[in-house]
Amino acid sequence: MNFFLVLRGKTLKQFLVVVIAAFFTAWFLYAESSIRIPVFSTKDGPKAVYKGEKNVALTFNIGWGDEKAKPILDVLKKENVKAATFFLSGSWAERHPDLVNRIVKDGYEIGMLGYVYKDYTELEEDKVRQDIVKAQEVFKKLNVKNVKLLRAPTGHFDKTTLKLADHFGYTVVHWSVDSKDWTNPGSEIIKKNVSKAKKGDIILLHASDSAKQTASALPGIIQVLKKKNLKLVTVSDMIVNGDAKANEIK
Repeated sequence: MNFFLVLRGKTLKQFLVVVIAAFFTAWFLYAESSIRIPVFSTKDGPKAVYKGEKNVALTFNIGWGDEKAKPILDVLKKENVKAATFFLSGSWAERHPDLVNRIVKDGYEIGMLGYVYKDYTELEEDKVRQDIVKAQEVFKKLNVKNVKLLRAPTGHFDKTTLKLADHFGYTVVHWSVDSKDWTNPGSEIIKKNVSKAKKGDIILLHASDSAKQTASALPGIIQVLKKKNLKLVTVSDMIVNGDAKANEIK
C-alpha cells in the first residue's frame, strides 16, 4: 500500500520556515566555533595569529630610524612594563646592535619583521625566502635566540608568506587593534585608538622614527590597560596560554 503525505499551503510554509531556521542556526553555531581556530590560514595549512583569548600584547614594529626606539624602551622601563614584543627588521637590527641587546636584556620578546621593508605579497616567492634568510643571518650574528614570530613588513601577507614562514618554523603574527600611531594624530588620539582593547587583543604600535608621538602616548595607554585589568604579556605567552582567533586566507 502506498501512503502519500499531502501538505496544504499553510503547512508547507511552516515546514519551510522550520527548515530554514534550522539551517541558519547550524550555520551560526559552525561560524561561532570556527572563529576560534587560531589562524589567518589556508584551509588545512599554516597559521597566522591576530588575536588571543585573554590578556593583551603590546607589539612594536621597528623598520628604520635612529631616534624613537630608545625613548620607548625608557617609558616601558619607567612604567614597569615587563612584557612586550618587538618586531625588528634585520636591516635595522644590524645597525643598532646596542638597542637589540637592550631589548633582550630588558626581557622583551623579539620577532622578525623581515630584512627590508617590502610588501611580501608583491614579491616572488624566492625573494620573500631570501628576505627571511637574510634577516635570520642578522639575528644569528647578534646572538638573538628563540625568534619564533614573523610579522610581514607591511602587514600584508598571503598563502606564500604563510607557507614560507611555516617552512622556517615561524608563526606569522598580525594584530587586532591598530593604534595608527604612524599617522601622528596626537597622543590622545593614539591612546583613544588603543583604549578599545579588550582581552585577547594584539596591539600594533611603532618604534620607527616615523611614529613621532608613540613614546608620549605610551604612559596613557599603559594606564588605560591597567585600569581595565588587562595583563600585558608577550605574543608567545598569549599563544601558549590561550586559544587564538583567525580568518581563512583564500
